[in-house]
Amino acid sequence: MHAKSFDVVIVGAGAAGLMCAATAGQRGRRVLLLDHSDKLAEKIRISGGGRCNFTNLNIHPERYLSANPHFVRSALAQYSQWDFIKLIERHGVTYHEKTLGQLFCDDSAQQIIDLLDAECHDGQVLRRMGCTIHSVSRSDEGRFVLATSHGEFDAESLVVATGGLSIPAIGATPWGYRLAEQFGLAITPLKPGLVPLTFDAAEQHAFGPLAGLSLEIAAELGKASFREQALFTHKGVSGPAILQISSYWQPGQTIALDLLPGANAHDLLSQAAHSEQKLSNVLAQVWPKRFAVQWLAAQGAADAPMRQLNPKTLSALAEHIHAWPIRPSGTQGYKKAEVTVGGVDTRELSSKTLMANKVPGLFFVGEVVDVTGWLGGYNFQWAWSSGYVVGGRC
Repeated sequence: MHAKSFDVVIVGAGAAGLMCAATAGQRGRRVLLLDHSDKLAEKIRISGGGRCNFTNLNIHPERYLSANPHFVRSALAQYSQWDFIKLIERHGVTYHEKTLGQLFCDDSAQQIIDLLDAECHDGQVLRRMGCTIHSVSRSDEGRFVLATSHGEFDAESLVVATGGLSIPAIGATPWGYRLAEQFGLAITPLKPGLVPLTFDAAEQHAFGPLAGLSLEIAAELGKASFREQALFTHKGVSGPAILQISSYWQPGQTIALDLLPGANAHDLLSQAAHSEQKLSNVLAQVWPKRFAVQWLAAQGAADAPMRQLNPKTLSALAEHIHAWPIRPSGTQGYKKAEVTVGGVDTRELSSKTLMANKVPGLFFVGEVVDVTGWLGGYNFQWAWSSGYVVGGRC
């Protein structure tokens, strides 16, 4: 075999690409892994505050967004969170559960990168970092030919593991989408996901002073509902509950925030209805005081002694507390997004192998595909599952 010929070329040395390369290499395939970055798996390194939320104990297909919600089932069944947990335990990586089934390294995200690097080494994977791909074509024999800054390579199978558009500062590009389009595959609409939401100028003025304040809420949009912390920022709102709902949100839609989830605002206000307490002081029993003051002012509600407020006003206020409508002006974009929603249309791919239906030998894995998980390790699990599946087939 010619020195520049391989069984498989994988473009993208992130979570999915490394998993795919290791799996393919260990089954005897001659694998070349290419990446335009000089650094390996930067998204893993910075994830989870540097400790990598590498999977979740509660992986379910229903916790993934896609134009075809059933697409993820096959890959998740072929390689589950328990399979990845076995892998990290075999490498001696210790970990802990944080909240809601989220698993993090005890030490550092670098341990996950080192683990994948070691697995690739075991599979004799050849790697070329800092490699720019100039063009991709098919030879008369049906092989994929890549002209790169490191020379020309060809392979029987080509795997696209280039990720999405999120976090351009660490090298995100639309290369994978353009390659899919070159081969006639459809791309579903793209948008930032797991991203902070912004307020318009008036709301920024009203709530900007609360920047840094967090509050447990339930964010609801259609059938989607997430009860976690919200964090006020100078530009709008963030925090886990907001990041989760952002993947479902479309411009112009209104999100309902329950500011007192699991409690009853009607009872809280009616119990103090005839007292001399000011309304803000009653709400300060369940909220930070400065949030109570700011929120009431934004609603145009009088911060008067409770006995001066009529029952109808208090009832309306209680309803508002449990369903405060916010209409974000936008998001903070791909710069702050953890993932990209949308991608290579799953109708173009086999759910069992992730190979393009009309281009034999062309595979797509990870974030470049129209599959987006919830916050909390779901997207890394999709990377491991899809990478493993393709590594076993390419």
